[in-house]
Amino acid sequence: MRDERRIRDCLDTWRPGHTLPQEFYTDPEFYAFDVEAIFGESWLMVGFEVELPKPGAYLALTIGRTPIVVLRDRTGSIRGFFNSCRHRGAQICPDGHGKATRLSCPYHQWTYELDGSLMRARLMDDDFDPSDHALVPIHVETVAGAIYVCLSETPPDFAAFRADLEPMLAPFRLRETKLVHEVTLVEKANWKLVMENGRECYHCAACHPELGVSFPVGITPKFAQEEGERQRAYCERMEANGLEVGPRDGPWWQCARFPLNEGMISMSRDGKPAVAKPLIDIDGGDLGSFRFATEPHNFTHCLGDYVFSFSAYPVGPEETHVVGKWLVREDAVEGIDYDLARLMETWDVTNRQDRDLAEMNQRGVNGRGYRPGPYSPEGEAFVLRFIDWYVSRVRTRVGGPTLRVAEVA
Repeated sequence: MRDERRIRDCLDTWRPGHTLPQEFYTDPEFYAFDVEAIFGESWLMVGFEVELPKPGAYLALTIGRTPIVVLRDRTGSIRGFFNSCRHRGAQICPDGHGKATRLSCPYHQWTYELDGSLMRARLMDDDFDPSDHALVPIHVETVAGAIYVCLSETPPDFAAFRADLEPMLAPFRLRETKLVHEVTLVEKANWKLVMENGRECYHCAACHPELGVSFPVGITPKFAQEEGERQRAYCERMEANGLEVGPRDGPWWQCARFPLNEGMISMSRDGKPAVAKPLIDIDGGDLGSFRFATEPHNFTHCLGDYVFSFSAYPVGPEETHVVGKWLVREDAVEGIDYDLARLMETWDVTNRQDRDLAEMNQRGVNGRGYRPGPYSPEGEAFVLRFIDWYVSRVRTRVGGPTLRVAEVA
């Protein structure tokens, strides 16, 4: 076990309401701690059920240094395993999407059933018991079509999150969608800088002109644009359509519906729908956005016509991989109901702008002149929430005073 006293001592210098000490964004030991204690102990949103359409379909990815695989078994259930052969530990499935009738290790061909049980191991002794060498399972939960995994033996409670998310997400019928585009950006920045950037719109008006066409860059921490007649009318219209506005918040999640800029129906270059067939056939898909976000690494926007999901995965002290996914109705036809380039344009350009901002942030944090600075209580409320959550999790592990995660004002 690494020496956690150094992390505790460094955290003791942190001032609430401020960015973290430099080591938390740069130091390899602190990065290794995050991979183990944060990503290894949290629920992570890794994708959607529609990415696993039939038995044998799998999604393999690496979280920190740990490869995992999530698949649909022969009964239609979704399972997850550590993607490591029980022989000599080789990674079985390459990262990405795939399909297999059984999982076969490419090294020595040990072969596993879709329930993880070992079916075949060549040239082993007579006393070898295959039942002792099944794949090691990981915790998997699904909610309204989204897939979450936890690598910990004892994961955080999921029930309260499900109770908040499911009724607000279910109307989008994600199990009746399809993944039409996925892109991974390599960002030369610590994962926390990537997420701090993704948790605020303090920078949006100046840095994201394309997003600002439709997205209310002056939105308040409660995802209410204003306390005026337009906001009240939006809430009344959503309620009449049976759609809860929220917000619903928990220790590591936020769920809220909010209107886009006036006259805008979707997050597109002109605010018009990017997909002709809406996900929810109400008011022509003019429903604003339903945003749900989970710590430490994800946010998702569900619009009337498409879904965009953002997930950040730590790869090194100063490297993060950001995975973006776009979903549309399963019967929408490319070239007829949507143009892929137009569909992905707003979020793709925004993500690339954010990559440049995070890398610029990292370069400045690396230098001798870095001093932790104060967050804006209004403009960076969700960043404050993220940092308070992170510090509380670190304190739970290394000791010291416990910080209660702040309620969003």
